[in-house]
Amino acid sequence: MSRIRDLRDTLFLGGREGADVYGRIFVVSAFGGITDLLLEHKKSGTPGVFGLFSNSDDDHGWLDALTGVAEAMRKAHGEVLDHDGDLAMADEFVRERTEGARSCLFDLRRLCSYGHFRLSSQMMVIRELLSGLGEAHSAFVTALMLQRAGIDARFVDLSGWRDEGDYTLQDRITAGLKGIDLSVEMPIVTGYAQCRDGLMREFDRGYSEVTFSNIAAHTGASEAIIHKEFHLSSADPKLVGAENVRKLGHTNYDVADQLSNMGMEAIHPKAAKTLRQSDIPLRVTNAFEPDDPGTLIDDGPASGPSVEILTGLGVVALELFEQDMVGVKGYDTAILEALRRHNVRIVSKTSNANTITHYVEASLKSVRRVERDLHQLYPSATVTMQSLGIVSAIGRDLSGIDVLCTGLQALQDQKVKVIAAHQTPRNVDVQFVIARDDLDTGVKALHDVFFEPEALQQAEAA
Repeated sequence: MSRIRDLRDTLFLGGREGADVYGRIFVVSAFGGITDLLLEHKKSGTPGVFGLFSNSDDDHGWLDALTGVAEAMRKAHGEVLDHDGDLAMADEFVRERTEGARSCLFDLRRLCSYGHFRLSSQMMVIRELLSGLGEAHSAFVTALMLQRAGIDARFVDLSGWRDEGDYTLQDRITAGLKGIDLSVEMPIVTGYAQCRDGLMREFDRGYSEVTFSNIAAHTGASEAIIHKEFHLSSADPKLVGAENVRKLGHTNYDVADQLSNMGMEAIHPKAAKTLRQSDIPLRVTNAFEPDDPGTLIDDGPASGPSVEILTGLGVVALELFEQDMVGVKGYDTAILEALRRHNVRIVSKTSNANTITHYVEASLKSVRRVERDLHQLYPSATVTMQSLGIVSAIGRDLSGIDVLCTGLQALQDQKVKVIAAHQTPRNVDVQFVIARDDLDTGVKALHDVFFEPEALQQAEAA
């Protein structure tokens, strides 16, 4: 979104003229870094307005942070808009939204100073309110930019700002798009949509893709397109070299789900489910290469078995060993409940007669809470934690090409010790558990062996 100006003539216009410009709906996220400032930094966890408001009795921290958000928003749209009138409207939009949020948070804190009200019960509502500011700002600014370029763009605000209605997500989308003629208008829609159940409660910061997929289903779109800064490729170009990666071109929703599980989302799995059930194909493109069709994701089968993508993820292995586990039910249920209680995401899992190991994506702090609960529940058990990495080879059809054996040999050749390896009968992914420090080496080693010319020729022949 921070480079939206570069996309005006290529993505929004793209050589189209007249009515051909329309017939499309754009769902936008916030400008780069804005949501981090509003909530918390996605990678470092540094608190933004939300984090400072929820963890401090001092108003100065979150107030200063909110002022910083307004400054960052003005800087962002200052790099997109040229016309003084557009800049003035965008500045006023930022002032009105941030001042409104400031007043709301002040009033809420004042209300909760009385014993009958609890601030903790309102924190998810506050998180949703703040998050919506970023998407509303970028959608408003994008609409202004396109209107100045002669496109009849309409700002569609689904964030529920000053809206007293009680909507489901479908109702919110229906109301937002009501009266819009797609043949002559281009809706620019906020990625955040306020609704009765609260998108962030279930999807947290993956909400924009959920909004996007539900709009596609609501309108019966012929295709849903996600514009990214890069192609969906066989591995991270920064890791294996841009000259070595291959664009996927075509894959299916099963592969998209495996990528999501490994933290490399082509699209949120719940959003993919909505598109899949609505029989809408998804296309992932590089926004800065508008003439390239990108990668199509649908339910089509592979033309033949092959590894399509390699990716790695740092995990924590949580292992429970209990001699008395043999033949006794209930251990797995108790572990799953502890993981759910502390909001720890499971990536993979293995078990044998007396040991259950969950490979989870979470902070060590969260996993230690789970460890404490399990010690209390099973005092005679041995519970251990270890930081590891998982490299996953993923494809629509991995049958008959010996991914497990080939991968083990490739890792051994690069002196990468394999701690565990997993393959299921479904044949869509093979996982290799290695030391976390070996992740980059592991991905590169597997990419070299599965995407070298000889391997590609064998896969094509198969």
